[in-house]
Amino acid sequence: MSVRFGLRLAIACLALVSFSKAGLCQTKVAIISLQRAVLGCAEIKKASAAMTEKYKPRQQEMEKLQRDLETIQQQLQSNSGKLTAQAQADLQAQGQRKQRDLQRLNDDLQADVTAERNEILGTAGRKMKEVVAKLAEEKGLDVIVDEQSTLFFKPALDLTNEAIAAYDKAYPAK
Repeated sequence: MSVRFGLRLAIACLALVSFSKAGLCQTKVAIISLQRAVLGCAEIKKASAAMTEKYKPRQQEMEKLQRDLETIQQQLQSNSGKLTAQAQADLQAQGQRKQRDLQRLNDDLQADVTAERNEILGTAGRKMKEVVAKLAEEKGLDVIVDEQSTLFFKPALDLTNEAIAAYDKAYPAK
């Protein structure tokens, strides 16, 4: 949690306490696990399955390279002393190339998956915040606090499941 966010939260809490004590307002508060809400919506589950399928061929290619590397290592170990110096050098060079290829594939795959996942989660996060704001307005809530910044709350205050249902209704998985 950033210092700036912590300060904002502290100021908001102080304001709520001071208004409540002064009798100026009755603040209605709810809690949400924004992370669980976003990850629980049907759109994200469908996108996750699509990403798994999309990157499956590259994952399989990496697994094949890994098996090839293991085969080369086994050949080097089992034929130690039996191979000519040239044959041993060739196998080692082949293993190094495959190791380099595997590392590049892994780095590229991780970068692509991370970029796509961040884009999907960013979009879903923005949509979820809109849904939560609408939910707060409908329920007459003054404040909705993320569960991660809350030390204690009554389970009845948790709107996470309602937010997921509202999100799925507003943005059905296609």
